[in-house]
Amino acid sequence: MGGAAHFPGRDPVRLAGDGLVLREWRPDDVPVMVELFDEPQFRRWTPLASPFDEDAALAYLQRARTRRAEGSALQLAVTEAGDDTPRGEVLMFLHPDLAEVGWGLGAAHRGRRLASRAVRLLVAWAREVWGFDRIRALIEPGNDASERVAAACGFVAVRGTPVLVESRGRSLGLTAWMLGLPRTGVARPAGGGGRASGIGLE
Repeated sequence: MGGAAHFPGRDPVRLAGDGLVLREWRPDDVPVMVELFDEPQFRRWTPLASPFDEDAALAYLQRARTRRAEGSALQLAVTEAGDDTPRGEVLMFLHPDLAEVGWGLGAAHRGRRLASRAVRLLVAWAREVWGFDRIRALIEPGNDASERVAAACGFVAVRGTPVLVESRGRSLGLTAWMLGLPRTGVARPAGGGGRASGIGLE
């Protein structure tokens, strides 16, 4: 893929720019996670547990910490400069040949370009610090809001065979959106698996 095969280092990640601060989740975020993620659009477009209660939030936080320790994923709360309360999440998974980005915002925080700003900030950091040159988002057809976010961030839809995933007992065919590929003559990227990119409302 070009770049690191995992996220090295154990120091907490904190990224600031464009009016946002992206930071790692903390145990005291659990009540806010429930408020953000126990919501119909997350049930519709993401693999998150439903209902998303305190137990689900604690399990999600533990998985995020495990993935971070393994170097396989980085999950960051989206906050705004001057207010540490999370508005949503932006995350990046690593595959052997590419990195994969996802995002989601709470219902009260949509319509302000938070998703596109957070994705741009994370992608720019990943490219500059770790050298990732191929970055993918997987979006379920019909998730128009996430498609708008992907397009605003420079991703290009890869038309052709969908990427097949299993999510809460459903088999889904997701469209791959790619950075680091030409806008014409795009071939289907290697690598399966992954997850839907989530709630990308601007």
